[in-house]
Amino acid sequence: MNKAGRKITLCLIILCFSSLSCFARDESPTNDNSSAQALSGDQYAYNSEGRSDPFKPFISPKTSSASPDPNEIVDENIEYSGMQLFEPGQLNLVGIMATSRGFIAMVEDQTKKGYMLKAGDLIGKRGVVSLINEHEIIITETARTRGGQEMKETITMKIKREGDK
Repeated sequence: MNKAGRKITLCLIILCFSSLSCFARDESPTNDNSSAQALSGDQYAYNSEGRSDPFKPFISPKTSSASPDPNEIVDENIEYSGMQLFEPGQLNLVGIMATSRGFIAMVEDQTKKGYMLKAGDLIGKRGVVSLINEHEIIITETARTRGGQEMKETITMKIKREGDK
């Protein structure tokens, strides 16, 4: 090792030991008065006069004094399964079969997985397959409002022919 390298190494060692000796004597490397008070054992008292409560949340829960809208549709708290997991708009009607018991519709989802529907099957959150004929499925969706009024909507799914969009 050359002379310059030894001098740099010696300076680094001296710096390390001088900083360690500062901590060994409980000296503070800065002259901050707040840390000196904490080391001397003085108690700190919080003066809350004119200040907000530091433990109070910034956002308070919204309290609504207005009554709820009676025309708002209320969803039922039930667990959905089967075809109730699909809304009619998520399905494509690909075929209808005539059987001795009536018509059966064949639908597929976006992943091209197929399902069979017959009259009376539940579909979506509020729908029931009310009619299947040679060319279409008619689904009746029934919703209840907060005021107890019953609202009905009819959805028609038609078979898409070649060239139809």
